[in-house]
Amino acid sequence: MLRVATYNVRGLKDDRRALVRVIRALRPDVLCLQEAPRLPGWQRERRALARAAGLSVAAGGRVGGTAVLTAPAVRLLRGRGHRLRWFAGLEWRSVALAVVEKTVGKDRERYAVCSAHLDLLAGARLSHAAQIVPILERAAREFEAAPVLAGDLNEVPGAPVWRLLGGRYTDCFTAVRDAAPRIGADGDDGREGATFPARDPRVRIDAIFAGPGLTVVSYGGTEIPAEDLRAASDHRPVVAEIALTRP
Repeated sequence: MLRVATYNVRGLKDDRRALVRVIRALRPDVLCLQEAPRLPGWQRERRALARAAGLSVAAGGRVGGTAVLTAPAVRLLRGRGHRLRWFAGLEWRSVALAVVEKTVGKDRERYAVCSAHLDLLAGARLSHAAQIVPILERAAREFEAAPVLAGDLNEVPGAPVWRLLGGRYTDCFTAVRDAAPRIGADGDDGREGATFPARDPRVRIDAIFAGPGLTVVSYGGTEIPAEDLRAASDHRPVVAEIALTRP
């Protein structure tokens, strides 16, 4: 089982001590970041954050501000950044992709985990989502790994990107909600699972998607003090436990 978290950290502009406490409370095997530092010294800033949280930088370049951090419990097989198509007048987007291996009992489980931050413009969002899927699945095939996609979609459930990704992958929130309806009777029309803004979450724009062959064991936040969540970033993180489906 792999514990995956995703978190838009707003360029580390907020309370860094609170941010580190939140990340440590999430206890991720793999952490997907959006709006990771990109200004001069960005590599040093990312390494310092990872070190403070007990993690290591596994993937991600400067362009696009996406990154993947990993815990000592997993072995990094590949870590890369991929620039996406550039649209004139818009921010140049990218994804960070890490292929990891985790030993569970006698088994070695492999996962290809992708961190994405989609655009504010609807057309660019959909174009980039369609571009990300083959990047992720190519890496998954190469390493015989299960694909996982996480990030800030800048879009609410039911919109085009969610429909595209939902046609191929499992939305971890929905999987857990449908398995245990008591956790969110309002579903996506209410505020259950909302991640933005952190001080008073109203919309769910951050998500984790599990690929074929994966079972969603749990999804949500964790027992983190509300004041830390409000102070650490303008988004709230989410974390999912994902396991390979056994026969």
